[in-house]
Amino acid sequence: MKHVFIINPTAGKKRSTKALVDSIQDLDLPYEIVFTEGPGDARRAAREAAEFGGEVRIYACGGDGTLNEVVNGAAGFDSAAVTNVPAGTGNDFLKIFGKENKARFSDLKALSEGPQAAMDLIDCNGRLGIDIVCTGLDARVAVDKDKYNSFPLVSGIGAYAISAVANVLFKRISQPVVVDMENYHFEGEATIICVCSGRYYGGGFMPVGDNMPDDGLLETLVVRKVDRLTFFRLVGEYGRGRYARYPNLIRYGQGNGVTVRSPQELVAVVDGEPLRAKELTIRLSDKKVNFFYPAGLSYQPRV
Repeated sequence: MKHVFIINPTAGKKRSTKALVDSIQDLDLPYEIVFTEGPGDARRAAREAAEFGGEVRIYACGGDGTLNEVVNGAAGFDSAAVTNVPAGTGNDFLKIFGKENKARFSDLKALSEGPQAAMDLIDCNGRLGIDIVCTGLDARVAVDKDKYNSFPLVSGIGAYAISAVANVLFKRISQPVVVDMENYHFEGEATIICVCSGRYYGGGFMPVGDNMPDDGLLETLVVRKVDRLTFFRLVGEYGRGRYARYPNLIRYGQGNGVTVRSPQELVAVVDGEPLRAKELTIRLSDKKVNFFYPAGLSYQPRV
């Protein structure tokens, strides 16, 4: 079996990249190291590795964006499996194995020997995601955070916080949409529309706590228009998966996906990667991707 390490050198500090390379070189495995230089490189490298023909394990060394590119490159190849060696600020998909277990994915030997599972994928206008697709206020916050990362002493969760305040206090928090999913049609203004295969996004929000990434179903939440005071009261509950307490404000659906249309441009985020359109077709993909992880971990929801 071949092992391909796709490293995003901008996702971590230079010292951490060097330490990662040293760890790879210490492995008694046939390996290849690929450094990305820009958007699309990780996807191309993963596709080339997956098309190699033999069994291959592909390590996305970076954040959620690097993992998303690798997933898009390797999706649908039965002989390929992917994983995420954490080097970003979020690594939200890994939280499904327990927030406290993120460091376990840096143990390359244990990771290389671990089991794998075929995970569902979300298709949003042709872009695949392994975790969560959202559109609305949360997506705009995620996209706008990049504006504040360059501020002195601001990075990671700080940039998220500033972006959230700016979007909630100084911009409209809802927009007109038409939503269609199984047994539900909605026309009006919505604040957040979230489609889940994984369980975590946005640095730790868990909108649907019992969701399974391999059950062949997508979980959708539609948060209707709310005022700012209600939003601040609701956001913590939403982030803890307590949507069922607010049936008049949050609609839950389970199935193969949702279509969202708007006369205005919709900002969507697919595993943290931005996408813009006036119509979003978000559905369960026909493709799956094998994801491997350290032995002893589980992605089953905790009761």
